[in-house]
Amino acid sequence: MYVPGMRHVVAAGAVAVLAGTGILLGSGAASAATPTVAVSAQQAHGAVPAAEPRGKVVANGGLWVHQEANTTSKRLNLLANGTVTALECKKTGPNVDGNKLWYKLGAGKPGWVAARYVQNLAPVPYCK
Repeated sequence: MYVPGMRHVVAAGAVAVLAGTGILLGSGAASAATPTVAVSAQQAHGAVPAAEPRGKVVANGGLWVHQEANTTSKRLNLLANGTVTALECKKTGPNVDGNKLWYKLGAGKPGWVAARYVQNLAPVPYCK
């Protein structure tokens, strides 16, 4: 039985089902009848890298980024309160207000920050 607009409903349903899965449907009239699936080579082989953990600065006056994991090394930058930044890993270092952990910044940014003033938004691994 032919139902006008049925192809559109089926395609829209497929989009709704696939939404949020990382699978993309091709666009255009041809794809409405036969959806094409575009998957990256990394996804196909299960080698999608995990996103780096992130942390939020919770220091009222901002947080200094240091060259090394200590308060006496050169200051590289000041992160404003509320800044969310990538964190590569953590290690122990000098105690800052009761916390001996330091985070190495991620996303290719240089420097270390005292974990005492960073709310980690995901588990951060220890540095190797």
